[in-house]
Amino acid sequence: MATIELINVEKKFGPSYAVKPMNMTIHSGEFVVLLGPSGCGKTTTLRMISGLEAVTDGQILFDGKDVTWLHPSDRDIAFVFQFFALYSHMTARENIAFPLQAQGEPRDSIRKRVEEVVKMLRIEHLMNARPGGLSGGDQQRVALARALVRRPAAFLMDEPLGALDAEFRESMRAEIKRLHIEQNATTVYVTHDQIEAMAMGDRVVVMSAAVVQQNGTPAEVYHDPANLFVAKFIGSPGMNLIQGHYADGKVALPGENRYTVPADWHNAIHEAIGRDGDIILGFRPEAAHISASGPIATTVYTTDLHGSYTMLHLELNRDTIVDIRAGRGTNYPIGTPARFDLDPAMVRFFDPKTEAAIHKGGNP
Repeated sequence: MATIELINVEKKFGPSYAVKPMNMTIHSGEFVVLLGPSGCGKTTTLRMISGLEAVTDGQILFDGKDVTWLHPSDRDIAFVFQFFALYSHMTARENIAFPLQAQGEPRDSIRKRVEEVVKMLRIEHLMNARPGGLSGGDQQRVALARALVRRPAAFLMDEPLGALDAEFRESMRAEIKRLHIEQNATTVYVTHDQIEAMAMGDRVVVMSAAVVQQNGTPAEVYHDPANLFVAKFIGSPGMNLIQGHYADGKVALPGENRYTVPADWHNAIHEAIGRDGDIILGFRPEAAHISASGPIATTVYTTDLHGSYTMLHLELNRDTIVDIRAGRGTNYPIGTPARFDLDPAMVRFFDPKTEAAIHKGGNP
């Protein structure tokens, strides 16, 4: 499997950037997810890796070999699209075998390889059916089998689950991840679904406005977002972000609340914004807990039961509502006063001027 390197790769359409200069290495056998909202540049990046889109500038290397201007067919990649692109007049077996037939592989070799992939995906019962008679999930399994049968250097997947309903998406997430592990395949996967990205990726590359916002493990982008965009985009719901003012080791928050900043944050905050200045306090819903002696006073705005837990939406003032995860038996009528505290190990701080995260070890 290939190591893929992007060196100062960019894409412009006229004067506008679709992807601003990007440097990234995808290691052999790694599952990397390009994540972001529509129009952020993730699909364009995938298409440049595949050769379906020409770069404006920069280099793309596969195992150290410059493939920047090679045709897609010469890059030894397999592409799986959102819409299955199966040949409607062919059976599932014929669709899967087609890439090997196009390469002129011997008939016995084709039969053996198709049988291996079909068994791996457990789709033996679909082999004589045509795409029109298959469910969306089964069509995507056939499309995956067609990609796998070639044993390419890299798999490139552009929102392959986007056209499936929720039940199929969940089962196919597990299927693709299992296949990746079994094949030890280098995989680049594009999605706008952050839950999908967190569940599947070894590494998540978060993009917005044609720029890589953060490149890290799922745990890193969730617990230590690089900036306000990542903090809000990752998570369901995203990180709570409260505007405040820092002075004397405390943050003044809406609703005349004051939060005492953990001592191990003081030096980093002083370095980033000084000893007196505006700051943004961030925390995930699970970082807060209801406590009668909590320092932050709120009023219950509304509550949502999510089965195994209850999400409390708490109002600090008219313009500031935060989400807190509580036990499923929690019952707070709308308008009830409530106080909460924060796990000091899970709070984060951001500079409102740059929107960048403040790091305890100093800002990089």
